[in-house]
Amino acid sequence: MSLTILADENIPAVEHYLGGIGRVQRVDGRKLQRTQLESVDVLLVRSVTRVDAALLDGCPVKFVGTATSGIDHVDREYLDERGIAFAYAPGANANSVVEYVLAAIAAVGEKLEQLLAGGVVGIVGYGFIGKAMAARLAALGIRYRICDPWLDQKLVAHVAEIDSVLDCDVVTLHAELTTARPWPSYHLLGAAQLQRLRPDALLINASRGAVVDNAALLAQLDGGRGPLTILDVWEGEPDISCKLLQRVTLGTAHIAGYSLDGKVLATRMLAEALTSRLRLPPSPIVSPAEGATALSVSDTLSAAGLVRHLVQSRYDIHRDDALLRQAILVDQPSVRRGQRFDLLRKSYRERRELAGSAVYGALQAEHIGLLSALGCVRTHQTTPV
Repeated sequence: MSLTILADENIPAVEHYLGGIGRVQRVDGRKLQRTQLESVDVLLVRSVTRVDAALLDGCPVKFVGTATSGIDHVDREYLDERGIAFAYAPGANANSVVEYVLAAIAAVGEKLEQLLAGGVVGIVGYGFIGKAMAARLAALGIRYRICDPWLDQKLVAHVAEIDSVLDCDVVTLHAELTTARPWPSYHLLGAAQLQRLRPDALLINASRGAVVDNAALLAQLDGGRGPLTILDVWEGEPDISCKLLQRVTLGTAHIAGYSLDGKVLATRMLAEALTSRLRLPPSPIVSPAEGATALSVSDTLSAAGLVRHLVQSRYDIHRDDALLRQAILVDQPSVRRGQRFDLLRKSYRERRELAGSAVYGALQAEHIGLLSALGCVRTHQTTPV
């Protein structure tokens, strides 16, 4: 069987994993039209493509895959009614997002020191990413509380009410976007909830833009009431608010989960689901991503200094903040701003994850556990590979 596979241009390694079973064509996922699907068997998308009847009615597509953890852009009921197989990539980008959050914390003053000294992180959402976030914090010895009213509360570790979570030193959002009652996550943090945050608290949103009421957040930041804010996701993407970008501590272009490792893993997960569902030969197992270079450490670093050094060695959040401000905070029509936002994602550099990295150099005995907590592997080499 030879398939016609249409894939978002920002999904890597599709040819590597699926080139042996079909012809791969690339498309701008935000501009995808139904006319482009008239002879397509397999559609692979990201979150910028709305998959529903308007896109697929009358098309021969038999399999839809989204290389994302979230699926709020896919009409699952419609796919089920049409008998179209579906797959997504839950957890593929979880570690990438966790490391983004750690980099965000490490980039703001002494927040990392505060947490390692007994501070508390509030986590909203206990799905794949929320669980991975909690596990990483636990490994680092950082206390946390979790609010996830969408789950059976017996399944949530360190469960807490939303007000208790909002009282934490750092609040990080990992909820899926839903308007369903009784717990809609749409504008979960409105004006009243934002006002509960301490002025010196750090708010990080790497879930969906509309989980936070962006207008209410802007009004609060305009009033000088804090909190310190880092946004990776925004309402109205790709045409985001220039005023809000000017007010936040750091802003990035919806790239928290954009590590090469996470994106390639998502593609592999979709390929495995596709070949299994359609009973095709299995896809390759070997990843096309080469191993990342080893990282050096010094025994002069404090615990926080070691974590900060390693996290920032793999990911510099300030760079993405600068790129977004350069793209958006110029005098140009909103359409151009949206195009520039998308271009930042399309042309995103190769970013590797810290987990799995080899680390060499002298290290204080009491800090060895931090390497394991970050997913690193200690090596006895003395020079970079």
